[in-house]
Amino acid sequence: MSNATSLHWHIQGESRRTIDIQESEATFHTLSRQLTAHSSHTHDADHKGYGEKDVEKASLHDNGLEPFSLRDYLTSSNDANQAIGIQHKHVGVTWKDLRVEVPGGKDHKEYVKTFDASMLRSGLSLILWIWSFVARYLPAKKEDTTTILRESSGLAKPGEMVLVLGCPGSGCTTFLKAIANERGEYSSVGGDVRYAGIDAEEMGKTYKGETVYNHEDDIHIATLTVAQTLAFALSTKTPGPKGRLPGVSKKEFNAQVEDMLLKMLNISHTSGTLVGDEFVRGVSGGERKRVSIAEMMTTRARVQCWDNSTRGLDASTALDYAKSLRVMTDVLGQTTFVTLYQAGEGIYNLFDKVLVLDEGRQVYFGPPAQARSYFEELGYKPLPRQATADYLTGCTDSNERQFSPGRSAANVPSTPEALEHAFLASQFARSMYDDLEKYRLLMETERSDQEAFKRSVLLDKKRGVSKKSPYTLGYTGQVIALARRQFHMRLQDRFQLVTSFSLSIALALVLGAAFFNLPPTSNGAFTRASVIFAAMLTSCLDAFGEMSVQVGGRGILRKQTSYRLYRPSALALGNTLADLPFSAVRLLIYDIIVYFMANLHRSGGAFWTFHLFNYMAFLSIQGFFRTFGLFFSSYDTAFRLGAFFIPNLIIYIGYLIPVQQMKRWLFWLFTCDGSYVIPRNGHGIDKYPTVLGPNQVCTLFGAAPGSDVISGRSYLLTTYDMDSHDIWRRNFLVLLGWILFYQLTQVIALDFFPQSAGGIVYRLFAKETAETSKLNAHLRERRKKRLEDNAAEKAEIMNAKWETAAPTVDRSVFTWERVNYHVPVSGGTRQLLNEVYGYVKPGTLTALMGASGAGKTTCLDVLAQRKNIGVVAGDTLVDGRPIGSDFARGTAYAEQMDVHEGTATIREAMRFSAYLRQPYSMIELLELQDLADAIVSSLGTEARKRLTIGVELASKPELLLFLDEPTSGLDAQSAWNLVRFLRKLAAQGQAILCTIHQPSSLLFESFDRLLLLEKGGYTVYFGDIGPDSCVLREYFARHGAECPKNMNPAEYMLDAIGAGITPRIGSRDWKDVWLDSPEFQRVQHEISELKKSAKPKTNEVTPKYATPFLHQLAVVTKRNFLALWRSPDYVFTRLFVHLFVTLFVSLVFLQLGNSQRDLQYRVFSIFWVTVLPAILMNQIVPMFLRNRKSSSGIYSAEVFAIAQLLGEIPYSILCAIIYWVIMVRFSRLDGTGFQLLVIMFVELFGVALGQVIAAITPSVQVAVLFIPFIMVVLTTFCGVTIPYPNLAHFWRSWMYQLNPFTRLLSAMLSTELHGLQIQCKPDEFAVFNPPSGQSCAAWASDFVNSFGGYLDNPNDTQSCRYCQYKTGDEYTTPLNIFYDHRWRDVWIIFAFFIFNFVVTIVASRFLRYAKR
Repeated sequence: MSNATSLHWHIQGESRRTIDIQESEATFHTLSRQLTAHSSHTHDADHKGYGEKDVEKASLHDNGLEPFSLRDYLTSSNDANQAIGIQHKHVGVTWKDLRVEVPGGKDHKEYVKTFDASMLRSGLSLILWIWSFVARYLPAKKEDTTTILRESSGLAKPGEMVLVLGCPGSGCTTFLKAIANERGEYSSVGGDVRYAGIDAEEMGKTYKGETVYNHEDDIHIATLTVAQTLAFALSTKTPGPKGRLPGVSKKEFNAQVEDMLLKMLNISHTSGTLVGDEFVRGVSGGERKRVSIAEMMTTRARVQCWDNSTRGLDASTALDYAKSLRVMTDVLGQTTFVTLYQAGEGIYNLFDKVLVLDEGRQVYFGPPAQARSYFEELGYKPLPRQATADYLTGCTDSNERQFSPGRSAANVPSTPEALEHAFLASQFARSMYDDLEKYRLLMETERSDQEAFKRSVLLDKKRGVSKKSPYTLGYTGQVIALARRQFHMRLQDRFQLVTSFSLSIALALVLGAAFFNLPPTSNGAFTRASVIFAAMLTSCLDAFGEMSVQVGGRGILRKQTSYRLYRPSALALGNTLADLPFSAVRLLIYDIIVYFMANLHRSGGAFWTFHLFNYMAFLSIQGFFRTFGLFFSSYDTAFRLGAFFIPNLIIYIGYLIPVQQMKRWLFWLFTCDGSYVIPRNGHGIDKYPTVLGPNQVCTLFGAAPGSDVISGRSYLLTTYDMDSHDIWRRNFLVLLGWILFYQLTQVIALDFFPQSAGGIVYRLFAKETAETSKLNAHLRERRKKRLEDNAAEKAEIMNAKWETAAPTVDRSVFTWERVNYHVPVSGGTRQLLNEVYGYVKPGTLTALMGASGAGKTTCLDVLAQRKNIGVVAGDTLVDGRPIGSDFARGTAYAEQMDVHEGTATIREAMRFSAYLRQPYSMIELLELQDLADAIVSSLGTEARKRLTIGVELASKPELLLFLDEPTSGLDAQSAWNLVRFLRKLAAQGQAILCTIHQPSSLLFESFDRLLLLEKGGYTVYFGDIGPDSCVLREYFARHGAECPKNMNPAEYMLDAIGAGITPRIGSRDWKDVWLDSPEFQRVQHEISELKKSAKPKTNEVTPKYATPFLHQLAVVTKRNFLALWRSPDYVFTRLFVHLFVTLFVSLVFLQLGNSQRDLQYRVFSIFWVTVLPAILMNQIVPMFLRNRKSSSGIYSAEVFAIAQLLGEIPYSILCAIIYWVIMVRFSRLDGTGFQLLVIMFVELFGVALGQVIAAITPSVQVAVLFIPFIMVVLTTFCGVTIPYPNLAHFWRSWMYQLNPFTRLLSAMLSTELHGLQIQCKPDEFAVFNPPSGQSCAAWASDFVNSFGGYLDNPNDTQSCRYCQYKTGDEYTTPLNIFYDHRWRDVWIIFAFFIFNFVVTIVASRFLRYAKR
């Protein structure tokens, strides 16, 4: 299909003819004048870049395709639609007195919750609940709020781009969200915002998909490919037949648009690659950012707000992206708002208007070309080589701005209020208000844009979609699209898929083996019900992990529903449909194994009934857990309530659900034998009949006197009061009703009770102590003094040239030669680094640059010895010798992903790093004085980035400092401060190597040396940069790429090598140019000389870590204790679950007596202790894995594992005490301290077992699959679920002996039942008649003496009443439980705990799942 017929997804309507390229070029200028206030000539001249090539054209030289022109592509399809009268969706945006407020008064601080405060609040919950009702009738106090965006006014017409600038915290993100109609996060949004004359309320209700906001963070589904990610978004936003060109199918449309987006952003090569995350290897960080950009572009929104969307992109790609926005805005008439932290001059010149904010106040709004002169006239001094965007932002930063000669803060507007007043008094404000009123009047009187917009949106919708719906696709279509996406997501998560199927099959084999070949006798009656119940319960509880999945998926849900890709509730239905093929196959295999190994009734109808009801039970419980995961704000809350209901489900139904659902096929006949006949022969006794006689009785429920045959129907009816006729008329319908009910609750939760996943960040603080209060006061004093000296210091630095410290003999030199790196991929391997050479001298600052995806982070990881997959070849040497085990100690690595312990404060995080390495103050340097006591998890992106850098800089590494994109996400001033500090470190002899994106000329010249890579990991240049980049400029000019004097060399060199979508300069590949250059020969020679002149090797053995083991353990354990103290939800959830499990169990068995039934209830009550490890594991696993992400190489893995356990011990003991007290108080069990000791050891065992599972698995989703398997194995073979005599010899010989639950139940039951006198109640006696003329004692005394129990009426001659047990010991002895073994058993439990502890340490040491 030619460009003339290529469809365009931004234009709605249908086309009756095609337009060729020549015609579209002829009409282009006229078209552009209709779309934007600037003529197309202006944009072509101003936005073309270097004036040498068409910046919209992308040469796909890597794959030999024809050049792709975004402007031609959009223009041709746009003309085709315009020719037949299809109008644009022009949406101009006006805002007047826009004001945004958040909860909390001025200087208000939210403090982090701690365990003690939460316990107090819980104790007062009843009083607080009552007060909440009383407070409704009292005069309401006005909520304190803080204004974060003050009265702002302005307009952006269709076809205009607005750049929003300001320091972090100035309100740029808030402004973008307010314009995008994302208002739910704020207390109030005032003022009047209109879109083509439509008010914000109507826009948000009916046209929300036309105003979108792109978040700074990249949130994606890691196991989808790039193509699948875009295909899904397109499938929900594809216009209907009236919005596409005639003859173009939906499939063709989506394919063309996807191809256009991939080419436009230069990521066509990644289409089949997984997006990835920290555990799933996928595209690079810069490529992932471009996937985020492409995903939002699929929305076809008319108003687009981009929040720092160039973060992580190299300078060339960032410029290409900005140019693409310019083209789309021009041709399509979009209205675009962008906030950028480090905008180069090339990007800045693309915008029509610039808005500058200072602490939420509008201090400039007007033409970009006049912004610099405006602030210069106010009295601000421009700095040499400073980009305009950086200069404007710096004017609002009290730490960075400088006044012109003769001017000062006394006569220059320097406060936010003064700057705002100056702007309002300026001609720019008057012009803006004049344009605003005229445009508002135009929109009110001339509604053509509004009407055309509404018509276009309506034509865009698929058939059947409501006119008032903000969605393009109908609800059914959304569900289908989501089901397809979720199916691919599950299918491509191979590790989890294989693990779930493997564990399910293994579990089925274990259950089938445990209940293998059940006999059709009385011995098989109870065990048949047991295997049915165990099979159903195990498969259902396997869905417990759904809660964590639902909580973890909120980020992607929030983003995509804000784009109005789909209705939130559609995800619930799509999830269910996508899961059906996997769960149906898995459970079918599971049921086949269990059913036929257990020798259940072998008929087709019986099996399929078993499978149908087991699968329906699974679906209903799956819906139950998903509902809890969706309704509650956090995993801990969901877990708390989920665990609250589980005991009820098990206790109060017993075997009701499985038996009631499966009893139709229980038509076998039981034969009464074995221990169910009374009296019977025993050891040395042969007086009783070998078959059931008239003077014997079968104790199996449903038996008739004198008959040894019992029908399954009678057994069920008598035992469980169940009628087999209810299976279809009641049970099937009830189960189906539960499935539908829980599906409905998921729909309701998602649509009406959405839980936030991100949104506005409320900074949390730790309450000041006497020490921190004193430290904070000192920081404020130092800050004041620093502000006074700052101007002179910066002027001196700006005008001076950096001096490189001479290498010293006591510093090591790091070199690398012939470095190659291969990684495994589908079908073979891929080379990511190719023959890379280089070195870092002491006292130098080396930049590692290249296009996004060129291998910068990969190279840094390889050099820093951080790779744990793939094959690394080549030499990485320190002083000419291979690196040793102490290499990590001598280096520091500030990673691109900011991973920290979320409950620590900034000061604590810094101290933690310093305590384990070297003390060094970073808070003042990184200007975090006001946030010293802020909780890390509540920090914004920019503050977290500073913290990441500070934590690593605190170590002052002896050998080398690695930093991966340290300036990404920082504003220009923060980036400058950071590089300035790195420069100071280098001047002191520190060797530094860091990747860097989008450096300004000023930042770029701060580096001594550059390693430049191109795609494929090839070296393009390694050498000095030189003053004013003269050395680098000369090298490129010598080979045909001369950098214009007004261009940033860092941007130009990337363009020159073809880093973006523009073709490279020159006919030869720059990697070949480098290999043939004398500079390359010089580098090889210099590496050789450096190795020869390196300092001699010392015999001193340097330990791997800077601090000894015990010091590490003390510091890390203290941090872990503090983290748990500040995680009250986590700890309180555990207490809550223990409290209610023991309470419900104890209430069921309230005030137990000494009857035979009470004996069984005592056993059952104690058996519930075995549930505690399952509860603990489901909570421990997510916490351990979350903490593992934030663990660092500055302390050993062994320390991490030990500290994790030590932090849990106090709360485990507290939980054990609570459980024991309530169990003893309500159930009247034996309350000895020995029982408490057992429960404590079980708690520790459960915690350690959960940590073992977490340590050996890569993610929560995989870890939770192990828990049901482990629990079923432990509870099945402990000698109680299947009584010890009935266990097969194979299992009894080893599994029973190695089972910690065997020792648990043995210790507790022997203690509880030892010496307990049993008094049977009347209905508990087995009644039989002795032979005529004999008393009960004469007939049955031999049986009683042999088997135990007692006769209640030994002298009677009829209706003999036999009680099976006389003492509790008679119950425990056949189960191989003895009172004398209780101390041995309790210490074996403790030994299991120690074993788990050791395995956790070993696994933490040797298993690494974060693939790099």
